Amino acid sequence: MRILGIDPGIRCTGFGIISTEGSQPALIDFGTIKPPVDESMGARLAVIYDDISQLIGSFKPDEFAIEEVFRGVNSRSALILGQARGAALLCAARHKLPIGEYAPRKIKAATTGNGNASKEQVQYMVQRILGLNAPPAPADAADALAVAICHHQQYIMHQGVTG
Repeated sequence: MRILGIDPGIRCTGFGIISTEGSQPALIDFGTIKPPVDESMGARLAVIYDDISQLIGSFKPDEFAIEEVFRGVNSRSALILGQARGAALLCAARHKLPIGEYAPRKIKAATTGNGNASKEQVQYMVQRILGLNAPPAPADAADALAVAICHHQQYIMHQGVTG
């Protein structure tokens, strides 16, 4: 199974793609989508949508996972983040991908065992889980990989309960 994980943001959206055979995830690709800051909000959202669509077309994921809005941010930031999430969710829905949405604390707990882990701890554990030589960077891409890893763990737990 291939999973596309997304850490949404209007300035920088992280993506991470993993492949899973059994219980061990393996890295396929990761990176960031950076819409031009001098463009309108609509144009920036279109970049996020189009780039995720290209990732889906290139890597053919079976599942899509995305981070939920962090509740501690101010309302304006949450609204802007929600728009970036909306563009990503719409893209996944248009491609008919099953979607998993996860709270930041759940993602951190799934990768580090600690729902309050720092970004550096998440990067380190993503490196360990995927057997990488160095922590994935930037942090947005590492977070997206953590989202994909969290989704994989949830899938395994669900399969264990129902399968």
